[in-house]
Amino acid sequence: MSAPTPPEATTSAHPGNAASPEGAVRVRLDLAYDGSGFRGWAAQPGLPTVQGALEEALARIVRRPVPTVVAGRTDAGVHARGQVVHLDLSAAEWEALTRGRAGLDPAEALLRRLTGVLSAWEGALVVHGVRRVSPAFDARFGALWRDYEYRISDGLSTRDPLTRQGTHWHQAGVDVRLMQVEADTLTGLHDFLSFCRPREGATTVRQVLAADVERGADGLVRVRLRADAFCHSMVRSIVGALLQVGEGRRPPGWVAARLATPARDSEVRLAPARGLTLMAVGYPEDEASLRRRAEGTRARRAPLR
Repeated sequence: MSAPTPPEATTSAHPGNAASPEGAVRVRLDLAYDGSGFRGWAAQPGLPTVQGALEEALARIVRRPVPTVVAGRTDAGVHARGQVVHLDLSAAEWEALTRGRAGLDPAEALLRRLTGVLSAWEGALVVHGVRRVSPAFDARFGALWRDYEYRISDGLSTRDPLTRQGTHWHQAGVDVRLMQVEADTLTGLHDFLSFCRPREGATTVRQVLAADVERGADGLVRVRLRADAFCHSMVRSIVGALLQVGEGRRPPGWVAARLATPARDSEVRLAPARGLTLMAVGYPEDEASLRRRAEGTRARRAPLR
C-alpha cells in the first residue's frame, strides 16, 4: 500500500478525560485497522500513525483540528478490529455535517464522509460506526474491559502468506496445554510489573478477567486476554512468556513465578507486534454507570505524587 504523506501531529490537548464541555456533542467512533503500515496509534510528527490519519480526516471534514481520545493505544504493527474513539464537536458542527440535507442523520453523514477521506489508506483504516453518545461517555476511562487476541503459526503447514501480516510465524512448535496452565495463573488482580514497561508515576496493577490459549481447527494457536486495562507492552510480554514455556525454554510454573515476584528485566521476551489484534472494548450501558466507571478509573490511574 502506498500511504499518504503523514500529517503533523496535533498539539492541542486531548478532550475527554472528563465529561464533554457544556453544549458539546460527544461522538463515538468504532474503527478497525491493519497496523502494518502505521507507527502505532499515537500521532507523531512526520510519521504515519492511526491517530494522525484519523485526525487529519476529521480536520478536513470539520475544518479545524479535532483531537481524539482512544480506548487503548496500540504499538507499531499492532492491529485492531474493535477500537473505540471519542471526540467532541460543537452543536453547530454536528448539524453542519448534513450540509442542509433534511432528514439525514449527522452520524450517518460523518460516517460517509470519513469513509471517503480514509479511502486514501486503501482499506488499512476503516471507521465502521459513528454515533452520538452521552456526554459521560469516555472511550479510555469508561471502558470495563479490553479483549486482545494473539495469533501464532508454529508450523509450516499453517503459514499462510495471505494472513502473514496478522500472524506471528513462530520458529518452534509449542505445547498449548502447558501454555494454558501458565495462562490460568494470570487471572485476577495482580501487579504485572514483570510483564509491563512501566510509565513514571503509573500503576502496573491490572485485573485479568480471562486468559485462554487454544489451537483452532485451522491449526493456529490463539492467545486471548481480557482485562480491565493493559499497561504498555503487557499483552506482548505475556504472550512472549507463554511461548517460552510452550516451546520448552522455560520450566512449567515460570510465568506464575514471574507474577509472584514483580520485577522488570530482560528475562521475558516481547512477542512480535504483527500477531496482536485489539478485538473489542466493553462499556457500561447506562449513563450513571458510565460516569461512575470513568470517575473511578481516572482516580486509580492518577499519577502518584
